[in-house]
Amino acid sequence: SNAQAILLITFEQIKPMLQLLKPLVESLQAVITVDDLSRVGVKAERPALNPNDIALLQYTSGSTGNPKGVVLTHANLLANIRAMGKAVEVTPKDVFVSWLPLYHDMGLIGACMGSMYYAMPLILMSPLTFIARPQRWLWAIHKYRGTISPAPNFAYEFCLRLKDDKELEGLDLSSWRMACNGAEPVSPATIERFTSRFAAYGFRPEAIAPVYGLAESSVGLAFSPPLRGAVIDVIQREPFVRHGRAIPVDGDEHHALRFVACGRPLAGHQIRIVDGTGHEVAEREEGQLQFRGPSVTSGYFRNRQATAELYSGKWLNSGDYAYIAGGDIYLTGRVKDIIIRAGRNIYPQELEDVVGTVDGIRKGCIAVFASPDPKSGTERLIVMAETRERKVERLDQLRSEIIALSVDLLGAPPDRVELVPPNTVLKTSSGKIRRAASRQLFEEGNLYGRKSLSVKLQFLRLAASSLIPQCRRGFRVIGHLLYAGYTWLLFQLSASMAWIVTALLPGLTLRRRFIRSAARIFLHLSGTPLIIHGGEYLPKDEPYMLVTNHASYLDGIMLTAALPPNLAYAAKQELKGQFIPRIFLDRIGAEYVERFDAQKGVEDTSRMLKSIRSGKSLVMMPEGTFSRAPGLRPFHMGAFVIAAEAGVPVVPVAIRGTRSILRGNSLFARRGIVSITIREPIRPEGSGWSNAIKLRDRARAVILQHCGEPDLTEQTPVSSSSAHELPDD
Repeated sequence: SNAQAILLITFEQIKPMLQLLKPLVESLQAVITVDDLSRVGVKAERPALNPNDIALLQYTSGSTGNPKGVVLTHANLLANIRAMGKAVEVTPKDVFVSWLPLYHDMGLIGACMGSMYYAMPLILMSPLTFIARPQRWLWAIHKYRGTISPAPNFAYEFCLRLKDDKELEGLDLSSWRMACNGAEPVSPATIERFTSRFAAYGFRPEAIAPVYGLAESSVGLAFSPPLRGAVIDVIQREPFVRHGRAIPVDGDEHHALRFVACGRPLAGHQIRIVDGTGHEVAEREEGQLQFRGPSVTSGYFRNRQATAELYSGKWLNSGDYAYIAGGDIYLTGRVKDIIIRAGRNIYPQELEDVVGTVDGIRKGCIAVFASPDPKSGTERLIVMAETRERKVERLDQLRSEIIALSVDLLGAPPDRVELVPPNTVLKTSSGKIRRAASRQLFEEGNLYGRKSLSVKLQFLRLAASSLIPQCRRGFRVIGHLLYAGYTWLLFQLSASMAWIVTALLPGLTLRRRFIRSAARIFLHLSGTPLIIHGGEYLPKDEPYMLVTNHASYLDGIMLTAALPPNLAYAAKQELKGQFIPRIFLDRIGAEYVERFDAQKGVEDTSRMLKSIRSGKSLVMMPEGTFSRAPGLRPFHMGAFVIAAEAGVPVVPVAIRGTRSILRGNSLFARRGIVSITIREPIRPEGSGWSNAIKLRDRARAVILQHCGEPDLTEQTPVSSSSAHELPDD
C-alpha cells in the first residue's frame, strides 16, 4: 500500500489467494505471474531514465518499527556497487556464491547487481536449500572455487550446528577470500568458533570480513579490508555501560565487553559519531552513528515525518550506537533497543547471545527488551525466549539458568522471563529480531494465545477482510463514473453555449472576456480548483510571447481561465477547414499555423511575427503534442524565433495537474487540482538562431522546474527545422 504498487507478480500456486489482496491495496490493479506477462503481448512505453530517478524502493527490515520505503536512485546504486567493489578489490576473476534471497538488499544489490557490474560469475542458490542443508553453501564454494560469499551472522551459526563431520569430508574452502558477515549484529563468539571449526577445511581466519550497512545507504557503508581478518575489541564493562567510554581491558577480565570492528567507511562516504547535542565525540566514545555519501537515500517514500527524523543537517541518522577506534567502526546497539537501567546501558544482543547458550533454548529466537510496569510505570527488563520444552519442572529450571546468567552478566536479574513456544518471537524477513513488535505482543498479553491458523482459515479470514474494502472500492468506482459522465455533459453544454454566444457577441475584447468567464464557471461547476502563482510577472505595457508545457486537452481551458483576455492563441491550420471550430477560433482572434507544409509554416511564422510586432501577445505550446505518459518533451523553435526576431520577452508558464485529470487518448475525467505557475519574463539577448536557442533552453529549464514531470529530452529528438509544429489537439 505504501509503495502504491499496481502489479503483484507471483507464482501460479498462490495466485488465487493473493487475488484477495486487490481490495485491500487500493492501487493494485492485477495479480499476475511471469507467464501472464509473457502472454499479454502489450508493448509498454519505455520511460526516460536519469541518474537521479528512483530505481527501486527498498523497505527497511522493521526490526525497530514499521518498515519504511527507502528511496534509492540509479546513481545511489551505482555509487554503492562501485564503492563496495573498490573496498573488496573485485575483478572478473572472482566468483560470487550466494544463497541470499533477492528481496534482501545484500542479495539483490551486493550479489546480483554487483556480479553483473563487475562481470564475475554468480552462483545463486535457493535460500530454502541453505536453510534445509547449510553444508550445501560450503560445498558450492568448494565446487565453484568461490572467492566472495557474504551472509548474516546466523548463517555462520547454522554451519556450526553441523554435527556429522562425514558430511564435510573433502571440503576445501581455501578459495574463499571474503567471507563478509553483516546485515545483523556480528557476534565475536560466532566468528571465533567458525574460524576454529573450519580451519581444518582450508578456511583462512583472515578471510572473515565483518561489514556494516543499512538500507538508507543502499546496502554497504563500511567494509573490513580484504584478508585482514576480524578485529575484536575487548573493553571494560563498567566505564562503557555507565559513561560510554570504550577503555581497552588490560589482561583478562571475566565481565569484559567484546565488540567486532565492522570496517572503515567506503570510498566517498563519511561516518561520524555524535552525542545527544549533535557534536562529534572523541575516539573510543560511544554515540549515535551518522553518515553521508553518494549512496545515501533522499528519504522515505510517502513518509515525511520519518524522512525529517532521518536527517540531521547534511548527515543521516543511522539509528545505531557505535564508537570509532583506529579508524574502524564498532557497532554497539540500536538506539531504540538500548535499555537504560539504574544509570547503566544494557545491550539486548549481548544478553540474547548468552541466553542462547542455554541447552533447551532456541538459539537466535530470544528477544530482550524493556517494558513499563503498568502499576509503577518503571521499566522492566524482559527476556522472551523460545523453547520446545513443556514440562513445568524443566521450564522452571530454564528460568533459573537464565536468571543466573543475567545476574552474572549484568549484575541484576531480569524482571520477567517468558518461555514461549517456537515461532512466537517475531523476526524480520532477513531474520533480525523484531524487539519492538515482540514487546507489543508481550504487553498485549498475546504470547501464549498465538496459534497458526490453517490455510483454509487464513483464506477465509483474508476473504472476509477484503469485503469491506471491496465494497468501498465499488462505491468509489461508481463515483468516478458519475463524475466523468457529469463533467463530459457539462463540457458539451458549456462548449455549445460558448460557441453560440461567441458567434453573436460584438467586439473581440467582449468575446474574450466572456470566454474567460465561461472557462472559470466550467472549473467551478466541475469542482476543479485552479491555483495561480506569479500573475504579477505578466508584462503590462508591452507585447510578449507566453510559452507553456502541454499535458492535456484541458490546458486551453485552464490558460483561458487564468490569463488576461488580451492574449491570442495559436491553433493548427487543419481546424480552419472545419466549420464549427473555425467560427469559434476566428471570433476569439486565434492565429493559425501550418504544421506539415514547411513553406506555408514559414509564411505563418512571418505573419505571427508581424502580429506580435503590432502589439499582440501570443500563447504557444512549443512541445507540439502530448501523450498520456508524463514528461516534458523537447521544444520546437517557432515561438522562440518569433520572440528573438521581434525583441519581445518570453514568459514561461508551467501547467501542473491537467494530465492527471484528463490524459491523452481518454475522455474519462477525474477529480484533481490544477496549478499554473507564471515566472519572470526572459528577454532575448538579440535576434538570430543562436539567441532563439538560448531563449528556448532558459524557458524550458524554468518550466521543467515547476511542471512536476520528468525530462524527456533524451527520449524524443526534435529536428530544428520543425519550428512551425503545433499540438495535435
